[in-house]
Amino acid sequence: MKITFKRLTECTVQDTITAWNRGFEGYFVQMEMTAELFFNRLVNEGLSLKHSLVAYDGEDPVAIVLNGFRVIDGKKTAWNGGTGIDSKYRGMGVSNLLMEAAIKVYSEEEVEVATLEAIKENERAIRLYKRHGYEIINSLVYLNGTLEADHTPIPFISIRPEQLPTFHFYNDKVPWQCQWQSAKSGEAQIYFDGNEKPLGYSLYKRVWNQDGQLEKVILFQLELFNDIKKETIKSIFTSISGEHQKPVNFMTINSILSNPVIPFLLDLGFEKKTEQVQMIKKM
Repeated sequence: MKITFKRLTECTVQDTITAWNRGFEGYFVQMEMTAELFFNRLVNEGLSLKHSLVAYDGEDPVAIVLNGFRVIDGKKTAWNGGTGIDSKYRGMGVSNLLMEAAIKVYSEEEVEVATLEAIKENERAIRLYKRHGYEIINSLVYLNGTLEADHTPIPFISIRPEQLPTFHFYNDKVPWQCQWQSAKSGEAQIYFDGNEKPLGYSLYKRVWNQDGQLEKVILFQLELFNDIKKETIKSIFTSISGEHQKPVNFMTINSILSNPVIPFLLDLGFEKKTEQVQMIKKM
Protein backbone atom coordinates (compact mmCIF):
# COMPACT_ATOMS: atom_id res chain seq x y z
CA MET A 1 0.00 0.00 0.00
CA LYS A 2 1.40 3.35 -1.08
CA ILE A 3 -0.86 6.32 -0.28
CA THR A 4 -0.58 9.53 -2.29
CA PHE A 5 -2.79 12.63 -2.29
CA LYS A 6 -4.33 14.81 -4.96
CA ARG A 7 -6.30 18.01 -4.69
CA LEU A 8 -9.83 17.73 -6.05
CA THR A 9 -8.80 20.11 -8.85
CA GLU A 10 -6.43 17.34 -10.01
CA CYS A 11 -8.96 14.50 -9.78
CA THR A 12 -11.55 13.28 -12.24
CA VAL A 13 -15.18 13.70 -11.25
CA GLN A 14 -15.54 9.91 -11.19
CA ASP A 15 -12.60 9.46 -8.80
CA THR A 16 -13.95 12.15 -6.48
CA ILE A 17 -17.44 10.65 -6.29
CA THR A 18 -16.01 7.15 -5.93
CA ALA A 19 -13.81 8.27 -3.03
CA TRP A 20 -16.77 9.93 -1.32
CA ASN A 21 -19.23 7.06 -1.72
CA ARG A 22 -16.68 4.42 -0.73
CA GLY A 23 -15.57 6.53 2.20
CA PHE A 24 -19.08 6.84 3.64
CA GLU A 25 -20.39 3.39 2.78
CA GLY A 26 -22.08 1.92 5.88
CA TYR A 27 -21.94 5.28 7.69
CA PHE A 28 -24.28 6.20 10.54
CA VAL A 29 -26.48 8.21 8.15
CA GLN A 30 -27.03 7.91 4.40
CA MET A 31 -24.27 9.89 2.66
CA GLU A 32 -24.16 8.48 -0.87
CA MET A 33 -24.12 11.21 -3.51
CA THR A 34 -24.37 11.73 -7.24
CA ALA A 35 -21.99 14.15 -8.92
CA GLU A 36 -24.76 16.79 -9.04
CA LEU A 37 -25.53 16.51 -5.32
CA PHE A 38 -21.84 16.51 -4.43
CA PHE A 39 -20.93 19.65 -6.34
CA ASN A 40 -24.09 21.45 -5.22
CA ARG A 41 -22.98 20.79 -1.65
CA LEU A 42 -19.51 22.18 -2.37
CA VAL A 43 -21.03 25.43 -3.64
CA ASN A 44 -23.73 25.77 -0.98
CA GLU A 45 -21.36 25.16 1.93
CA GLY A 46 -18.35 27.06 0.63
CA LEU A 47 -16.06 24.05 0.27
CA SER A 48 -12.90 24.33 -1.78
CA LEU A 49 -11.89 22.04 -4.65
CA LYS A 50 -8.37 23.40 -4.45
CA HIS A 51 -7.95 22.61 -0.75
CA SER A 52 -9.83 19.31 -0.50
CA LEU A 53 -8.01 16.01 -0.91
CA VAL A 54 -8.47 12.51 -2.31
CA ALA A 55 -6.14 9.74 -1.12
CA TYR A 56 -5.04 7.14 -3.67
CA ASP A 57 -3.58 3.69 -3.30
CA GLY A 58 -1.86 3.52 -6.65
CA GLU A 59 -4.60 4.59 -9.08
CA ASP A 60 -7.45 3.67 -6.74
CA PRO A 61 -9.27 6.50 -4.84
CA VAL A 62 -9.64 5.24 -1.26
CA ALA A 63 -10.34 8.27 0.97
CA ILE A 64 -11.44 11.89 0.89
CA VAL A 65 -11.48 15.00 3.06
CA LEU A 66 -13.36 18.20 2.15
CA ASN A 67 -12.16 21.58 3.41
CA GLY A 68 -13.54 25.10 3.44
CA PHE A 69 -12.29 28.44 4.82
CA ARG A 70 -13.98 31.51 6.29
CA VAL A 71 -13.08 34.41 8.52
CA ILE A 72 -15.13 33.98 11.72
CA ASP A 73 -14.80 36.36 14.65
CA GLY A 74 -11.75 37.87 12.95
CA LYS A 75 -9.92 34.52 12.64
CA LYS A 76 -9.28 32.47 9.53
CA THR A 77 -11.21 29.29 10.21
CA ALA A 78 -11.14 25.94 8.43
CA TRP A 79 -13.97 23.42 8.35
CA ASN A 80 -13.60 19.73 7.69
CA GLY A 81 -16.77 19.09 5.68
CA GLY A 82 -16.39 15.32 5.57
CA THR A 83 -13.69 12.71 6.11
CA GLY A 84 -14.38 9.31 4.57
CA ILE A 85 -12.19 6.19 4.35
CA ASP A 86 -12.92 3.15 2.16
CA SER A 87 -13.97 0.37 4.55
CA LYS A 88 -11.17 -1.88 3.24
CA TYR A 89 -8.60 0.73 4.35
CA ARG A 90 -9.93 1.51 7.80
CA GLY A 91 -7.61 0.61 10.66
CA MET A 92 -4.58 0.71 8.33
CA GLY A 93 -3.33 4.21 9.15
CA VAL A 94 -4.91 5.95 6.14
CA SER A 95 -7.07 8.17 8.37
CA ASN A 96 -3.99 9.48 10.17
CA LEU A 97 -2.26 10.24 6.87
CA LEU A 98 -5.37 12.01 5.62
CA MET A 99 -5.64 14.16 8.74
CA GLU A 100 -1.95 15.04 8.58
CA ALA A 101 -2.36 16.10 4.95
CA ALA A 102 -5.43 18.20 5.77
CA ILE A 103 -3.70 19.93 8.67
CA LYS A 104 -0.74 20.66 6.41
CA VAL A 105 -3.14 22.42 4.03
CA TYR A 106 -4.48 24.45 6.97
CA SER A 107 -0.95 25.48 7.96
CA GLU A 108 -0.17 26.54 4.38
CA GLU A 109 -3.33 28.66 4.38
CA GLU A 110 -2.40 30.25 7.75
CA VAL A 111 -5.55 28.96 9.42
CA GLU A 112 -5.97 29.97 13.07
CA VAL A 113 -8.82 27.66 14.04
CA ALA A 114 -9.85 24.31 12.53
CA THR A 115 -13.37 23.00 13.11
CA LEU A 116 -15.44 19.90 12.39
CA GLU A 117 -18.45 17.93 13.58
CA ALA A 118 -18.64 14.20 14.27
CA ILE A 119 -21.55 11.86 14.94
CA LYS A 120 -21.67 11.31 18.71
CA GLU A 121 -21.63 7.51 18.34
CA ASN A 122 -18.65 7.58 15.96
CA GLU A 123 -16.12 7.00 18.72
CA ARG A 124 -13.36 5.90 16.34
CA ALA A 125 -13.52 9.19 14.42
CA ILE A 126 -13.64 11.25 17.61
CA ARG A 127 -10.54 9.47 18.93
CA LEU A 128 -8.80 10.17 15.60
CA TYR A 129 -9.59 13.88 15.78
CA LYS A 130 -8.47 14.09 19.39
CA ARG A 131 -5.13 12.51 18.46
CA HIS A 132 -4.66 15.34 15.99
CA GLY A 133 -5.34 18.08 18.52
CA TYR A 134 -9.09 18.63 18.26
CA GLU A 135 -11.20 19.02 21.38
CA ILE A 136 -14.95 18.88 21.90
CA ILE A 137 -16.54 22.27 22.59
CA ASN A 138 -20.27 21.64 22.06
CA SER A 139 -22.89 18.94 21.84
CA LEU A 140 -25.18 19.32 18.83
CA VAL A 141 -28.58 17.93 17.99
CA TYR A 142 -30.86 17.50 14.99
CA LEU A 143 -34.51 17.81 16.00
CA ASN A 144 -37.64 17.05 14.03
CA GLY A 145 -41.19 18.03 14.93
CA THR A 146 -44.56 19.13 13.63
CA LEU A 147 -46.40 22.16 14.96
CA GLU A 148 -49.88 23.45 14.32
CA ALA A 149 -49.40 26.84 12.67
CA ASP A 150 -52.41 28.38 14.35
CA HIS A 151 -50.87 31.13 16.45
CA THR A 152 -50.74 34.86 15.86
CA PRO A 153 -47.44 35.71 14.16
CA ILE A 154 -45.06 37.70 16.32
CA PRO A 155 -43.99 41.18 15.11
CA PHE A 156 -41.05 40.68 12.76
CA ILE A 157 -39.14 41.94 9.76
CA SER A 158 -37.83 39.73 6.97
CA ILE A 159 -34.25 40.20 5.79
CA ARG A 160 -31.75 38.38 3.61
CA PRO A 161 -29.31 35.98 5.33
CA GLU A 162 -26.46 38.18 4.07
CA GLN A 163 -27.80 41.04 6.20
CA LEU A 164 -27.70 39.13 9.51
CA PRO A 165 -24.04 39.88 10.34
CA THR A 166 -24.77 43.61 10.16
CA PHE A 167 -26.76 43.25 13.40
CA HIS A 168 -24.75 43.29 16.61
CA PHE A 169 -26.67 40.36 18.10
CA TYR A 170 -25.92 37.92 15.27
CA ASN A 171 -24.15 34.83 16.58
CA ASP A 172 -21.39 33.63 14.23
CA LYS A 173 -20.07 31.06 16.75
CA VAL A 174 -22.29 28.28 15.46
CA PRO A 175 -21.45 25.20 13.40
CA TRP A 176 -20.44 25.87 9.80
CA GLN A 177 -23.67 24.64 8.20
CA CYS A 178 -25.70 26.96 10.47
CA GLN A 179 -23.86 30.14 9.48
CA TRP A 180 -25.48 32.60 7.08
CA GLN A 181 -22.89 31.81 4.39
CA SER A 182 -24.23 28.24 4.21
CA ALA A 183 -27.84 29.44 3.94
CA LYS A 184 -27.71 32.05 1.18
CA SER A 185 -30.72 30.44 -0.48
CA GLY A 186 -32.65 30.67 2.78
CA GLU A 187 -34.48 33.42 4.64
CA ALA A 188 -34.12 35.31 7.91
CA GLN A 189 -36.43 37.12 10.32
CA ILE A 190 -35.88 39.41 13.30
CA TYR A 191 -38.54 39.43 16.05
CA PHE A 192 -39.66 42.29 18.29
CA ASP A 193 -41.60 42.78 21.51
CA GLY A 194 -44.38 45.32 22.03
CA ASN A 195 -41.80 48.07 22.59
CA GLU A 196 -40.07 47.32 19.28
CA LYS A 197 -37.03 45.87 21.04
CA PRO A 198 -35.42 42.84 19.34
CA LEU A 199 -36.47 39.53 20.90
CA GLY A 200 -34.36 37.31 18.65
CA TYR A 201 -33.89 36.10 15.10
CA SER A 202 -34.10 33.03 12.92
CA LEU A 203 -32.25 31.71 9.87
CA TYR A 204 -34.11 29.06 7.92
CA LYS A 205 -35.04 27.57 4.56
CA ARG A 206 -38.53 26.65 3.43
CA VAL A 207 -38.79 23.61 1.15
CA TRP A 208 -41.70 23.38 -1.29
CA ASN A 209 -43.06 20.32 -3.08
CA GLN A 210 -43.92 20.08 -6.79
CA ASP A 211 -47.46 21.29 -6.09
CA GLY A 212 -46.15 24.51 -4.58
CA GLN A 213 -47.07 23.49 -1.04
CA LEU A 214 -44.79 23.91 1.96
CA GLU A 215 -43.16 20.54 2.63
CA LYS A 216 -40.88 21.40 5.56
CA VAL A 217 -38.81 24.13 7.19
CA ILE A 218 -35.09 23.63 7.85
CA LEU A 219 -34.04 25.76 10.81
CA PHE A 220 -30.37 26.75 10.90
CA GLN A 221 -30.55 29.21 13.79
CA LEU A 222 -33.13 30.33 16.31
CA GLU A 223 -31.67 32.73 18.85
CA LEU A 224 -33.87 34.35 21.51
CA PHE A 225 -32.39 36.92 23.86
CA ASN A 226 -34.58 37.25 26.93
CA ASP A 227 -37.55 35.57 28.53
CA ILE A 228 -38.48 32.58 26.37
CA LYS A 229 -42.03 31.29 26.39
CA LYS A 230 -43.56 28.34 24.61
CA GLU A 231 -46.22 30.59 23.08
CA THR A 232 -43.51 32.92 21.74
CA ILE A 233 -41.83 30.01 19.96
CA LYS A 234 -45.15 28.87 18.50
CA SER A 235 -45.79 32.38 17.19
CA ILE A 236 -42.29 32.52 15.69
CA PHE A 237 -42.84 29.22 13.91
CA THR A 238 -46.12 30.53 12.50
CA SER A 239 -44.23 33.61 11.25
CA ILE A 240 -41.53 31.43 9.68
CA SER A 241 -43.89 29.04 7.93
CA GLY A 242 -46.38 31.64 6.76
CA GLU A 243 -49.07 29.05 7.42
CA HIS A 244 -52.09 29.54 9.66
CA GLN A 245 -54.22 26.48 8.95
CA LYS A 246 -52.20 23.28 8.67
CA PRO A 247 -49.40 21.54 10.61
CA VAL A 248 -45.84 22.24 9.43
CA ASN A 249 -42.80 19.98 9.74
CA PHE A 250 -39.70 21.66 11.20
CA MET A 251 -36.17 20.27 11.31
CA THR A 252 -33.27 21.88 13.19
CA ILE A 253 -29.72 21.45 11.89
CA ASN A 254 -26.78 21.11 14.30
CA SER A 255 -28.47 23.09 17.06
CA ILE A 256 -26.19 23.68 20.03
CA LEU A 257 -27.66 21.60 22.84
CA SER A 258 -27.13 24.37 25.40
CA ASN A 259 -29.34 26.78 23.42
CA PRO A 260 -32.23 27.53 25.82
CA VAL A 261 -34.70 27.09 22.94
CA ILE A 262 -33.99 23.33 22.76
CA PRO A 263 -35.84 22.26 25.96
CA PHE A 264 -38.91 24.15 24.76
CA LEU A 265 -38.83 22.34 21.40
CA LEU A 266 -38.52 18.98 23.14
CA ASP A 267 -41.43 19.94 25.37
CA LEU A 268 -43.43 20.76 22.24
CA GLY A 269 -42.93 17.18 21.04
CA PHE A 270 -39.82 17.54 18.89
CA GLU A 271 -37.67 14.38 18.71
CA LYS A 272 -33.91 13.98 18.61
CA LYS A 273 -32.84 12.45 15.30
CA THR A 274 -29.06 12.72 15.40
CA GLU A 275 -26.53 13.97 17.93
CA GLN A 276 -23.10 15.27 17.06
CA VAL A 277 -20.13 16.89 18.76
CA GLN A 278 -18.51 20.10 17.57
CA MET A 279 -14.72 20.04 17.75
CA ILE A 280 -12.02 22.65 17.27
CA LYS A 281 -8.26 22.69 16.95
CA LYS A 282 -6.28 25.85 17.62
CA MET A 283 -3.55 25.97 15.04
